[in-house]
Amino acid sequence: MLPHHNGLAALVEAELELNPFDEALFVFRNRSLDKVKILYWERNGFCLWQKRLEKDRFHWLRQGGAAEIQITGRQLNWLLDGYNLAAMKGHNKLHFSSIV
Repeated sequence: MLPHHNGLAALVEAELELNPFDEALFVFRNRSLDKVKILYWERNGFCLWQKRLEKDRFHWLRQGGAAEIQITGRQLNWLLDGYNLAAMKGHNKLHFSSIV
Protein backbone atom coordinates (compact mmCIF):
# COMPACT_ATOMS: atom_id res chain seq x y z
CA MET A 1 0.00 0.00 0.00
CA LEU A 2 1.17 3.51 -0.77
CA PRO A 3 1.90 5.90 2.11
CA HIS A 4 -0.22 8.98 2.82
CA HIS A 5 0.72 12.59 2.03
CA ASN A 6 3.48 13.02 4.66
CA GLY A 7 5.16 9.75 3.69
CA LEU A 8 4.94 10.55 -0.01
CA ALA A 9 6.32 14.07 0.51
CA ALA A 10 9.24 12.58 2.46
CA LEU A 11 9.78 10.07 -0.36
CA VAL A 12 9.90 12.88 -2.94
CA GLU A 13 12.50 14.70 -0.86
CA ALA A 14 14.68 11.77 0.26
CA GLU A 15 14.52 9.27 -2.60
CA LEU A 16 13.88 11.45 -5.64
CA GLU A 17 15.87 14.39 -4.25
CA LEU A 18 13.18 16.81 -5.43
CA ASN A 19 11.32 19.57 -3.63
CA PRO A 20 7.76 18.45 -2.81
CA PHE A 21 6.75 22.14 -2.60
CA ASP A 22 7.58 22.73 -6.29
CA GLU A 23 4.78 23.38 -8.77
CA ALA A 24 4.64 19.77 -9.89
CA LEU A 25 2.50 16.68 -9.61
CA PHE A 26 4.21 13.66 -8.09
CA VAL A 27 2.56 10.47 -9.32
CA PHE A 28 3.00 7.15 -7.50
CA ARG A 29 1.65 3.66 -8.14
CA ASN A 30 1.42 0.48 -6.13
CA ARG A 31 3.06 -2.83 -7.11
CA SER A 32 -0.09 -4.39 -8.49
CA LEU A 33 -0.64 -1.34 -10.76
CA ASP A 34 -4.27 -0.89 -9.75
CA LYS A 35 -3.79 2.25 -7.60
CA VAL A 36 -2.31 5.66 -8.39
CA LYS A 37 -1.76 8.55 -5.98
CA ILE A 38 -0.94 12.09 -7.05
CA LEU A 39 0.64 14.45 -4.53
CA TYR A 40 1.00 18.20 -4.97
CA TRP A 41 1.44 21.32 -2.86
CA GLU A 42 -1.28 23.95 -3.20
CA ARG A 43 -0.69 27.31 -1.52
CA ASN A 44 -0.88 26.19 2.10
CA GLY A 45 -1.03 22.41 2.20
CA PHE A 46 -0.50 19.12 0.43
CA CYS A 47 -3.26 17.66 -1.72
CA LEU A 48 -3.50 13.95 -2.34
CA TRP A 49 -5.61 12.45 -5.12
CA GLN A 50 -6.11 8.71 -5.54
CA LYS A 51 -7.61 6.44 -8.19
CA ARG A 52 -8.22 2.74 -7.62
CA LEU A 53 -9.19 0.50 -10.51
CA GLU A 54 -11.77 -2.18 -9.85
CA LYS A 55 -10.62 -4.10 -12.93
CA ASP A 56 -7.54 -3.89 -15.20
CA ARG A 57 -4.20 -2.27 -14.45
CA PHE A 58 -2.48 1.00 -15.26
CA HIS A 59 0.06 0.87 -18.09
CA TRP A 60 3.12 2.36 -16.41
CA LEU A 61 5.96 3.93 -18.38
CA ARG A 62 9.46 2.63 -17.80
CA GLN A 63 12.54 4.55 -18.86
CA GLY A 64 15.59 2.42 -18.20
CA GLY A 65 14.65 1.66 -14.60
CA ALA A 66 14.62 5.36 -13.65
CA ALA A 67 12.60 6.20 -10.54
CA GLU A 68 11.64 9.55 -12.04
CA ILE A 69 10.16 10.30 -15.45
CA GLN A 70 8.49 13.44 -16.74
CA ILE A 71 5.20 13.35 -18.63
CA THR A 72 2.84 16.04 -19.88
CA GLY A 73 -0.57 16.79 -18.45
CA ARG A 74 -2.11 15.19 -21.54
CA GLN A 75 -0.08 12.03 -21.00
CA LEU A 76 -1.16 11.91 -17.34
CA ASN A 77 -4.80 12.06 -18.42
CA TRP A 78 -4.19 9.26 -20.93
CA LEU A 79 -2.47 7.17 -18.24
CA LEU A 80 -5.41 7.64 -15.87
CA ASP A 81 -7.81 6.73 -18.69
CA GLY A 82 -5.98 3.43 -19.24
CA TYR A 83 -3.97 4.15 -22.38
CA ASN A 84 -0.58 2.54 -22.92
CA LEU A 85 1.69 5.57 -23.37
CA ALA A 86 4.60 3.48 -24.64
CA ALA A 87 2.50 2.38 -27.62
CA MET A 88 1.30 5.90 -28.45
CA LYS A 89 3.40 8.13 -30.64
CA GLY A 90 2.38 11.51 -31.94
CA HIS A 91 3.97 13.68 -34.62
CA ASN A 92 7.60 14.66 -34.14
CA LYS A 93 8.12 18.11 -32.67
CA LEU A 94 9.68 20.52 -35.17
CA HIS A 95 12.15 23.25 -34.22
CA PHE A 96 12.90 26.24 -36.43
CA SER A 97 15.13 29.25 -35.89
CA SER A 98 13.80 31.37 -38.76
CA ILE A 99 10.85 31.61 -41.12
CA VAL A 100 13.00 32.59 -44.12
